[in-house]
Amino acid sequence: MTPNKNNCIPEQFRFEPVLSCPVIVNFKGEPVTSDAGLTLIAELDKKREITSRLAACFKDYRDPNKILHPVNSLIAQRIYGLIMGYEDINDHETLRHDAIFALAVGKAINLEQEPITLAGKSTLNRLEHCPEDVSSRADSRYHRIEHDASAIETLLVELFLESYRKPPRQIILDLDVTDDLVHGNQEETFFNPYYRGYCYAPLYIFCGKHLLAAKLRASNVDPAEGGLGELQRVIKIIRSQWKDVKIIIRGDSAYSREDIMSWCESQTEIDYVLGLAPNNRLLQLSQSIQYRASQEYSGKIQHIVEFFETLFPPSPDLKNDAAVFVDNSVWYCSLDYQTLDSWSRHRRVVAKVEYSYKEVDTRFVVTSLPVNKIPPGRLYTQKYCPRGNMENCLKEQKLGLHSDRTSTHTFEGNQLRLWLTSIAYILMNALREQCLAKTEFKNATVETIRTKLLKLGAVITISKRRIFIAISSAYPYQEIFAMVYKSLSQLPCPG
Repeated sequence: MTPNKNNCIPEQFRFEPVLSCPVIVNFKGEPVTSDAGLTLIAELDKKREITSRLAACFKDYRDPNKILHPVNSLIAQRIYGLIMGYEDINDHETLRHDAIFALAVGKAINLEQEPITLAGKSTLNRLEHCPEDVSSRADSRYHRIEHDASAIETLLVELFLESYRKPPRQIILDLDVTDDLVHGNQEETFFNPYYRGYCYAPLYIFCGKHLLAAKLRASNVDPAEGGLGELQRVIKIIRSQWKDVKIIIRGDSAYSREDIMSWCESQTEIDYVLGLAPNNRLLQLSQSIQYRASQEYSGKIQHIVEFFETLFPPSPDLKNDAAVFVDNSVWYCSLDYQTLDSWSRHRRVVAKVEYSYKEVDTRFVVTSLPVNKIPPGRLYTQKYCPRGNMENCLKEQKLGLHSDRTSTHTFEGNQLRLWLTSIAYILMNALREQCLAKTEFKNATVETIRTKLLKLGAVITISKRRIFIAISSAYPYQEIFAMVYKSLSQLPCPG
């Protein structure tokens, strides 16, 4: 599919001289790459066998004698492209001639005999595009590669389990939904008034920064649709290896549903901390701490006003001025609450009231954790509020790895794209946790790691005896590169 070289290109280009010196430009320099840091990702992938295990979830019906690019090479090339910032398949029409990508996927390089040729956009499209008629894939001329969705979903959880050296005592599973805006004629896309556009609404499950599930959904479903099923599937795999681990389910008010809460209550060592939308009954039950918060805040204001009156003459704006120096009053309490129809039992609800000069902010959380184990203040601040860290993970997945590039026609093809970006995220997070934990990049985002550690200009020299990649001596993070290499060398080899 690559056009032939144009023989009309001149051998050199002559520009205006600089200080009487001629300026000559040609295309005879050594091969240069801007992605030399990909060698670190490829080495980590070989040690963890992430892309190769994903490739095992695919079935290849092509003739083995006519295959130039096996599935494991296609998977690695596509995911490495996502990691390096090439979100579109069209980008690989140029990347197929990049020596660093050829080395990463294990292709032999011999520039004297033949040019580097990896898979182009058409071949990668056959990997990703899923026809609408599932039964015709193996017989189709163009779609002879299919994936096992269940195996890929299981792999995401297994990679999470393998990231621990020993089972933890407790884990917290976060649920949340985001939007993938679409701009074409994709299957099962609907207008969502909350996101103000036609989109998908994928459901994610994270544990800290570890991605366990990414389920693509239409945007016209309930936010909690499929949440219980995904939790049951993920927890079943976790329990198969970690039988005694305590699990806490955490999410916003979209997931405080009877089916999720009652299922958690019926299981051993499974609790939940879920946001709860305010209503008139809850606000009435929390009036006592609202009054206490207002009294405490008024006392703080009065104390500051009295202090100001000793320094300045009385002023009608003195109370407003004093409010600048007063912290908000925050109170917590536990309530015994049951809805009129939707809940099957009374449950513990924690109320948080934050009183300021301009407004009163009241929020609620429903939980199965008893008050004798954790008081309301600690439950809200230590168990529920860290849920916001998942938003950062979603932003990394979306902005750094372009998980919202779900632009194929079929719904199943877009789900596969979402899983590919999920594997790319898992690989980047493994680099961050296993190789960057003792560096200044231990909490860096995917985009920061890519820019400062992976996007490296280098000259590639290829001979019969070795392949030499020369990175600039002015690279400012040489010590961190060396630390990553040392960490990779200490990882056990496969098998």
